[in-house]
Amino acid sequence: MHEERMLQDIRRKVEEVARDNGATHVRRVALWVGALAHLTEDQARARWSEMTRGTVAQDSALDIEQSKNLDDPRAQSIVLTSIEI
Repeated sequence: MHEERMLQDIRRKVEEVARDNGATHVRRVALWVGALAHLTEDQARARWSEMTRGTVAQDSALDIEQSKNLDDPRAQSIVLTSIEI
């Protein structure tokens, strides 16, 4: 699944930012989900919880902005918009 790969890439980026900043825990992650990304908020939360288990992002709050704009050039994307460590 394409969305799974995007979430894995985001998790790796979150871990990298935490490591580069000497953080042992990530408090909050914010994502922007394009209208054509084929990922609902519930799916994102469930997958995030599973894929961050045992990482610095485990138990991090997940803020999701779900776009409805089909014409946005990023409509098929999932974008990491912020990380709170």
